[in-house]
Amino acid sequence: MYPSLYQINTRVWLTKLSQELGKPAALDDIPDRDLDQAAEKGFDWIWFLSVWQTGCTSQKVSRSLPELRKEFEETLPDLREEDIGGSGFAITSYTAHANLGGEGALHRLRERLRQRGLRLMLDFVPNHTALDHPWVEEHPEYYLAGTAEDVLRTPQNYGWARRKRGDLVLAYGRDPYFSGWSDTFQLNYGNPETQSAMRDVLMQIAAQCDGVRCDMAMLLLPEVFERTWGIPAEPFWPAAIAQVRQLYPEFCFMAEVYWDLEWTLQQQGFIYTYDKRLYDRLRDGAARPVREHFLAGLDYQNKLARFLENHDEPRAAATFCSDRHKAAAVLTFVSPGLRFFHQGQFEGLCKHVSPHLVRAPVEPVDQLLKQFYDRLLAVTNRAVVRKGQWQLLECRPAWEGNRSSDSFISFAWELDDERLLVAVNYSSNQAQCYVKLPFANLADARWQLQDLMGDPVYEREGSDLHERGLYLDEPPWKAMVFALRQT
Repeated sequence: MYPSLYQINTRVWLTKLSQELGKPAALDDIPDRDLDQAAEKGFDWIWFLSVWQTGCTSQKVSRSLPELRKEFEETLPDLREEDIGGSGFAITSYTAHANLGGEGALHRLRERLRQRGLRLMLDFVPNHTALDHPWVEEHPEYYLAGTAEDVLRTPQNYGWARRKRGDLVLAYGRDPYFSGWSDTFQLNYGNPETQSAMRDVLMQIAAQCDGVRCDMAMLLLPEVFERTWGIPAEPFWPAAIAQVRQLYPEFCFMAEVYWDLEWTLQQQGFIYTYDKRLYDRLRDGAARPVREHFLAGLDYQNKLARFLENHDEPRAAATFCSDRHKAAAVLTFVSPGLRFFHQGQFEGLCKHVSPHLVRAPVEPVDQLLKQFYDRLLAVTNRAVVRKGQWQLLECRPAWEGNRSSDSFISFAWELDDERLLVAVNYSSNQAQCYVKLPFANLADARWQLQDLMGDPVYEREGSDLHERGLYLDEPPWKAMVFALRQT
């Protein structure tokens, strides 16, 4: 089955709810009607971002860095100090934040989700901790140590850990291509004791939810860790995932992953991995690389988490023009894999909200885009798109010398007697083609084609569909999802 996930920025949502209620809102204050709506829209997973306990030390860093404040002020021109909660990925403890109601409130939220057939996904940040995590005081050996010279030479990657037992220099969490995140300290996966402690943390998390989104999961791969820090490390993920699944067999692991390491992490036990390549190719706007992306085997594609925006990426409505946004959405979400939606995406919100912030700006709702997503979700909730057989189709030139067929990307879905045809002109020009249909017994009947993303209904002779295919002559960025029925 191909499920859907909805990501919620928990702290931002509760800030808005607090304003509506006139009091500080916690997880228990999330209305049942909102959970009901999520279930009615067909979501299987709700990812509540940033529910874990964070600390004051890392928060002070978020409030003090000029480059971050500039970003925050672009999002919130009326920025207040209390709007900067600190990064939700600078974690001091994997217990629900006291401001959100603590462990009991999280347990009750999970039960409310279960009653509606929804599963709870939370964050796991394996690469680093907050500056004021208890381990900094109690287990500094879990971290990657540095020297005073490192601080002088590369202050962007090393800093002082202020401790009752004596100050130490520790590395900031980072990936090999950027400066460190100075509100975090880097865990040392070359130390077997660190790995053991983090497996225990993962078991603690698994008792509180149904799945985890693993932040920057590829940083723990031995080859990546050694390239970043010059320290050999044993693999972490296979043993950690196996340990969790011994007690929780259905527990889901989703990896944030880049650098063409998606397949590697799938082989190490991840059920889903980010499909950033598809997002990048859709953003670039050329049809052929997008179409070629769908040539990969289904054993790979079925485990991809496909998205148009999330808390790390800019808003889709700010990245794609309206028609191109809709075309990209059809290609992203009516293809195999996990359909990964982000809070505010359906409403066409344009302002990216940093995970350091706990308040979002007020923006108008794009009603036309909202109507589009209502139709799209109705398509993705069809049994044929959730459980059917998918295949990429050939789009042939409409006549000799017409190269515009290269602008089309087309899929077929089939389950029992239900048949869908997805066709998108992913280009800025008018284009024509014949789509070769894979369905059996086409020639034996006349067929009605209803566009589920619009109003048109067409009728075509089955013999012509069988012999030549479906002729399309479509404007730029036109996306169609046809339901085929015998007439």
